[in-house]
Amino acid sequence: MAEKNKNKKRDVKTIVIRVVAIILLLVGLALIFNKQIRNQMISRNQTSTMTSLTKKKVEQNQKKKGMFDFNKVKEVDFSQVAKSARKNNAHAIGALAIPDVNMRLPICLGMSDDAMTTGGGTMREDQVMGQGNYPLAGHYMTAKGILFSPLEDTKKGQNVYLTNLKKVFVYKIYMKKKVNPYAVYLVDNTKKPIVTLITCADGGVNRWAVRGNLIKTEKATKNNLKVFNLK
Repeated sequence: MAEKNKNKKRDVKTIVIRVVAIILLLVGLALIFNKQIRNQMISRNQTSTMTSLTKKKVEQNQKKKGMFDFNKVKEVDFSQVAKSARKNNAHAIGALAIPDVNMRLPICLGMSDDAMTTGGGTMREDQVMGQGNYPLAGHYMTAKGILFSPLEDTKKGQNVYLTNLKKVFVYKIYMKKKVNPYAVYLVDNTKKPIVTLITCADGGVNRWAVRGNLIKTEKATKNNLKVFNLK
């Protein structure tokens, strides 16, 4: 009888050890592949938001209220990305393209978690595409091609395209430099029509700031919207 009890205890202990080992293995795998899964989800968010963009959606989203508190912008984590993919509250109001660095993203209203894990977020409540300074912020990701990571590879003279699906605005990059995180003047409005793109640099210590002058405004057509890969 005592031997039977011993064997039972040994069996239970073995089962517990195996269960714990499996749990640890799953946790380990989740940690290893967390970034990859997160990046794939962000990429899907970008693509699905771009391909479902319509004039009607843009007009509806422009009437919504965005979040413009810089202090509430958080680093990208898995839960934010999953929530954004599920709820789809990024409020896309247009699209951005820099073909030379293969950068194509939705432009989202404000800097909420949903907006910042989907595309580039507008930084002022009063900004208007094609008028004054149009600043956009985006997360820098170590995975190339996701969110604002391609901004690092831009060069002076390259074109930046913005659209609200009614018009296409073409800007030419004239400035690219690293600035400190407190360079808030980059968000201020200007008389001159420019675009300002901002993302992290040096692991978040500094920021990349890219600026372009407006060189052309065109009515949006099937032909000139091709640059955004919307469909």
